Amino acid sequence: MLFSELKIIQPILDALNEEGYTTPTPIQQSAIPHLLQQKDLLGCAQTGTGKTAAFAIPILQLLAMPKNMQSHGARPIRALILTPTRELAIQIQESFNAYGRHLRLKNLVIFGGVNQNPQVDALKRGVDILVATPGRLLDLYNQGYIQLRDIEIFVLDEADRMLDMGFVHDVKKVITKIPEKRQTLLFSATMPDEIQKLANSILHQPIHVTVTPPSTTAETIEQWMFYVEKQNKRALLEHLLKNTQADAVLVFTRTKHGADKVVKDLHRAGISAEAIHGNKSQNARQRALTNFKNRTTRVLVATDIAARGIDVDDLTHVINYELPEVPETYVHRIGRTGRAGASGISFSFCEAEETADLRDIQKLIGKPIPVNDTHPWHTTFHEIKSRPAPGQNRGARPERRKVTHGTQSRPHQRAATETGKRRHF
Repeated sequence: MLFSELKIIQPILDALNEEGYTTPTPIQQSAIPHLLQQKDLLGCAQTGTGKTAAFAIPILQLLAMPKNMQSHGARPIRALILTPTRELAIQIQESFNAYGRHLRLKNLVIFGGVNQNPQVDALKRGVDILVATPGRLLDLYNQGYIQLRDIEIFVLDEADRMLDMGFVHDVKKVITKIPEKRQTLLFSATMPDEIQKLANSILHQPIHVTVTPPSTTAETIEQWMFYVEKQNKRALLEHLLKNTQADAVLVFTRTKHGADKVVKDLHRAGISAEAIHGNKSQNARQRALTNFKNRTTRVLVATDIAARGIDVDDLTHVINYELPEVPETYVHRIGRTGRAGASGISFSFCEAEETADLRDIQKLIGKPIPVNDTHPWHTTFHEIKSRPAPGQNRGARPERRKVTHGTQSRPHQRAATETGKRRHF
């Protein structure tokens, strides 16, 4: 199927062609026809599936119809896209700019952490489409700079991340301030109970679109697990980076402090790296992301919240320096690579304190992760599980929840990695 078969107007088709897009992704094929009919939609899709275009294209087309265009006077905000992070908000606006370049529609992105005056000035000039993070939206609304009474289309993007970041209360506040008669779209990579309840309360007879099961990893991503003692993680990371050809590598840590420490260690090893997390200023975060996209910086070290908005073309390698405590987060992390059918490689480190997390991850994705045992600091699952990490008192740790789905025994691990295990080192 081609975009031209989806009844998309010519100005948008021209923009898509200029961007090099001719074939819609599965979520775009499924969602766009229904959205053009102004139906509500509940979309469950992993990152990298093309969901931004799935809602941006029909919004632009619906607002650009001659009967819907504002002929004169101030432009009221007619479409509101609510998203959890500044980085993601900026990328969504970039998509509206790209696909709507031949239309007479104005869009604006607003987020916190920066001076509000330029945003206020743009709001006063009038915008058709507003992309916003919840906090700044409510702040400017309470100051009287934003009116939401003319909203025709409301998009709640990355709903599960809204929940993780504690924004659901703010989201519910926003919903009370927009018209009840509207078209509503809700997208989420996972569907926990609270998000499902929210969807039930704001969607009217929605179309359900599920592209990929939210708890599975893309088949195009090659996954490897590295058993390593905690004190050897830094050396292993440097070893992999020096023996991997990739010129852009995304590394995940659990904490902001951990991200900064990894960057310092990499600098000492002569590897260009920057960190992106919530303690960084907006300018610093955007600079780090820009440097990473244009390959000035080879390694970007990120926390999960900051990374949800990272969308980098041809990102082939993701490294989990620390395993996430929430299994679904593993799926989101490695989903930064292998996007839109491309191939990708994921490396994950596992030390003594992370064995329960590994078991949970493997239970979620329904398969064991092959182990690479060719690196100099290799140990075994049973060895790291049997002793605490340095400075830790295993007996003092609270008991982890029991998970019956474990890692393969050592012989099976070796068998699983015999084929092709030396390709990247």
